[in-house]
Amino acid sequence: MKYYIIAGEASGDLHGANLMRAILRQDPQAQFRFWGGDAMAEVGGKPVRHIRDLAIMGFVEVVRNLRTVTQNINLCKQDILQFQPDACVYIDYPGFNLRIARFAHDRGLLNIHYISPQLWAWKKGRIKSMRRNLDCLCYILPFEQDFYARNHFPQAVYVGHPLLDAVAHFKAQSADNPIQASPSRRLVALLPGSRKQELKRSLPPMLQVARNHPECDFVIAGMTLLGDRFYQPLIQGLPNVSIVYDQTYRLLSSAYAALVCSGTATLETALFNVPQVVCYQANAVSAAIARVLIGNRIKYISLVNLIADAPVVVELIQQDFTAQRLEQEFQRILADDSYRQSVLDGYARVHSLLGNAGASDRTAAEIIKRIAQK
Repeated sequence: MKYYIIAGEASGDLHGANLMRAILRQDPQAQFRFWGGDAMAEVGGKPVRHIRDLAIMGFVEVVRNLRTVTQNINLCKQDILQFQPDACVYIDYPGFNLRIARFAHDRGLLNIHYISPQLWAWKKGRIKSMRRNLDCLCYILPFEQDFYARNHFPQAVYVGHPLLDAVAHFKAQSADNPIQASPSRRLVALLPGSRKQELKRSLPPMLQVARNHPECDFVIAGMTLLGDRFYQPLIQGLPNVSIVYDQTYRLLSSAYAALVCSGTATLETALFNVPQVVCYQANAVSAAIARVLIGNRIKYISLVNLIADAPVVVELIQQDFTAQRLEQEFQRILADDSYRQSVLDGYARVHSLLGNAGASDRTAAEIIKRIAQK
């Protein structure tokens, strides 16, 4: 069978690759055409666009790149018609994917959305068009079950969180190959995000913390698609800071603490039991629009706190995200053993709520079942 898969970000590329492997286990003759990154390309199939050309984040940034976005949407529509897949599979990336889903539905194609948009936080109005255009929505967060039940979305299916699969796969393959800190020094992971606009805001305060702590080794989880040309100028004069590319899990498997830009990385850090400080700062205009749209519907921004429904980790958001506040919270992780233990206890609750691995296999089975029914 033929599968057209669209992932627009680094996390979607990771989950897309694991989903493709799961599909191949159940459908060895599967043919893939996809929008994604290096992880999906390693599995096989024909790439259309790389995530490096797709990762546009924020209201202002989307407007600035509107021509490119429109060109990509038109290309995707024509490419789907040419490929004629048995199923279109959309991985997160809702601003783009839901437009394509409407187009595909109107042409009689099977639509599966994997990793639900955060409708419980904002843009709940999307749910009407999603009911119409999606044959199945595979959601991954346990608290979303109540949301979709209350909003009468019968196509919604809970499959579990795919990060459990990704971490389990890493530990089975690479647990004996951690990144080593210098003797008697603590290793601190810096996860500043995957998009340039995130990095430019989040990395400088993180590096100020590194300047304050020459006794620790700080390692940036870098991305090859940005490369040394982007990162190296930022770390000049910081001998205790280094970079590893595309090796976030190796880094987290050895880290004593982490400073993390909000996103998927907050949950990844929790699954490796690394105490963290979460931070995020958006473009001022984008942040103002988000405040209007979200209002008081959510209390937290990090996946860790959202799943636990409790402040397991500290979140430094917008004006609270300063080098001084980041330093204060980092000191708590280093010096306060009772605080560290409270974070780890919170992680244990998150693990319990998420349940077992297997999201990729469950989603693959759901897709193949829907194709058979179609």
